[in-house]
Amino acid sequence: MSTPTKTLDGNVALVTGGSRSIGAAITKKLAADGAAVAFTYASSPQKANELVKSIEGAGGKALAVQADSADPSAVRNAVAQTVKTFGRLDILVNNAGTLVIKPVDDLTVEDFDRIVAVNVRGVFVATQAAVQHMREGGRVINIGSCNSDYVPFGGGAFYAMTKSALVGLTKGLARDLGPRGITVVNVQPGPTNTDMNPDSGEFAKQAKSYTALGRYAQPDEIARFVAWLASPAASYITGAGLRIDGGYAA
Repeated sequence: MSTPTKTLDGNVALVTGGSRSIGAAITKKLAADGAAVAFTYASSPQKANELVKSIEGAGGKALAVQADSADPSAVRNAVAQTVKTFGRLDILVNNAGTLVIKPVDDLTVEDFDRIVAVNVRGVFVATQAAVQHMREGGRVINIGSCNSDYVPFGGGAFYAMTKSALVGLTKGLARDLGPRGITVVNVQPGPTNTDMNPDSGEFAKQAKSYTALGRYAQPDEIARFVAWLASPAASYITGAGLRIDGGYAA
């Protein structure tokens, strides 16, 4: 009996910020669907190594590259290492992100520079480097946020600003890359159980009340959506902002 072909067999993916939470779930799902997957991490090499061993133990291929997404040289090196190791690059998931939640009077220029460097500039730098290696059918998948459309809490101005920037960047890149057969989409998760925003505590209680489903997403739910967007089934979707938010912005 022949082994069923996996939807991403033969593909190579790079996931930025791929060692924990949503990023780790995406890395594992892409690998499970047949892709060789590289991922970046900024700290905690132990977690990164454990993820590589888990994927390889399941018969997949994985590569961990230490890279702070605020460092353009490190981001470009991660792309280069991916191509050097696996020979190509078909899928880029711009997942790395940082969060600043402060009242406007407490925000600093340093906060601004850091969050823009990771959440916006890092996405541009990774994309510019990655698409040099992509062929027709390539995928760029940005992980944005439903907070680009709806911010029902105080202190989120900088975070919402950067995720709103990804909306415009995604649309512009889709126009630039469409003639080359490369698609660009912006996935906009709602409240999700992550290290930065755990499914517990007072903030979680409030956030759940904003969703139609009354709960947080689990990282695997976001990962399944991303993997589908990376598959041939999503070949005609580009320039789109796609919410997976449990009705948060309904």
